[in-house]
Amino acid sequence: MSDTVLEVKNLVTTFRINKKEYPVIRDISFEIHENETLCMVGESGCGKSVTTLSVMGLLPENGAVRSGSIKLCGEELLGMSPRQLGQVRGKKMGMIFQEPMTSLNPLLTIGYQLTEGLRQHLGMSKAEAHATAVSYLEKVGIANAEERMKQFPFQLSGGLRQRIMIAMMMSLQPRLLIADEPTTALDVTIQKQVLLLLNRLKQDMKTGILFITHDLGVVAQIADRVIVLYSGSKVEEGATRQIFENPLHPYTNGLIAAVPNVDSDEFEIRPIPGTFPSITEEIGGCRFHPRCPYATERCRQEVPQALEYEPGHFVACHKVEEENK
Repeated sequence: MSDTVLEVKNLVTTFRINKKEYPVIRDISFEIHENETLCMVGESGCGKSVTTLSVMGLLPENGAVRSGSIKLCGEELLGMSPRQLGQVRGKKMGMIFQEPMTSLNPLLTIGYQLTEGLRQHLGMSKAEAHATAVSYLEKVGIANAEERMKQFPFQLSGGLRQRIMIAMMMSLQPRLLIADEPTTALDVTIQKQVLLLLNRLKQDMKTGILFITHDLGVVAQIADRVIVLYSGSKVEEGATRQIFENPLHPYTNGLIAAVPNVDSDEFEIRPIPGTFPSITEEIGGCRFHPRCPYATERCRQEVPQALEYEPGHFVACHKVEEENK
């Protein structure tokens, strides 16, 4: 296995609401290696974005990492001062958000925003930073790069803005790139181009990518491995092939079954029954048991542990455990 870029162990993140703390991330562990894309999937509110904010050290004021470990290239991030984290962000890890218009400053030119990080983190001169920024705009397929450097974000399409964000992050050559639903706001054609671009840059720079999405079609295109989250807990993890060809957890099966099959004569949508729990809702045992058709008394009482059923394929489910005894 290639070198480990990100190692998260037993991460617990809480939010304080009305003077009470509620766990949002519940004892999650995972690794990302060089030249690897790990996709994190699940319904809205499952904890995908909170996981990334925990890694980046960007939790809101009412959020806090209560226990666990987050190591970037072997260096512990938890306990770092804001200044130390600021030096790590951008230089060693970068983040691409869902809507680039909220990430780019509307009052500054593209050129200024691209060169600022290069000068601050890599110590480049103004001329070196300009030349590097132009070269990365060209690498992400942006024509007339010199002209684009002079423009403001509002003058560009959503697809161009997202490419610029990718160029900005990759120009710093981070070891870890976090992409939080970066293609959701894009049309299908531009989405495909962005995914191909991320794959190429990952291979060229040996970057590890944590890709957040709820779109299983995107997962199939870009992921090397997949983690399925439900209500802050990791319920299944495996290679992309394992997850799609042999999903074991009832929730994973439900997610895949909920995707309409356009090749079938019967165009049927099969939603997962029940409703997703809020973070303030206290549920004993497995958090999925109120919606699970296979739930037993053990599921209601005991939190399942993630067990390995084939190399690299982990599942946290009492039913799967009992079937494989």
